[in-house]
Amino acid sequence: MAAITDLFSLGSTPAKVKVIFLGSPDFHSEKLMNQARSLHIEHVSPSGLIRREISRRPGSAAAEEVATIASLRRWFFTRKPDAGFVLTDFPATLLQALVFDEWLDARDETLAAAVAFPGSSEPLVAHYRTLGLLINGADLAA
Repeated sequence: MAAITDLFSLGSTPAKVKVIFLGSPDFHSEKLMNQARSLHIEHVSPSGLIRREISRRPGSAAAEEVATIASLRRWFFTRKPDAGFVLTDFPATLLQALVFDEWLDARDETLAAAVAFPGSSEPLVAHYRTLGLLINGADLAA
């Protein structure tokens, strides 16, 4: 497969492209984030959303996952449906990916791509590969 030179050319309108980053973005992500900022695409991460809220730290991993999903759900359903985004650190588990798929279906939206960087969860990689959305981060041109 030939290297992808412009991730944001995958959608019909670059400013409306919806992309998720899996794993730890490498040096390519800086270029991608610069492209996203130039297109005014929202860059969202659960840690950024949770920091905005005033709350106690959940006591368990299950409670933390519930809080993460709740924060992302509020963001997802309050944003403009035609606005593009780059989502990092979510989904981080297969459960989160399945929930996110349901949200996309509920709003009749689709992802342009799921970019897998080093450290990506194997179940997530398999899930997005099955959906035909997976792009290897190493395949992105520098």
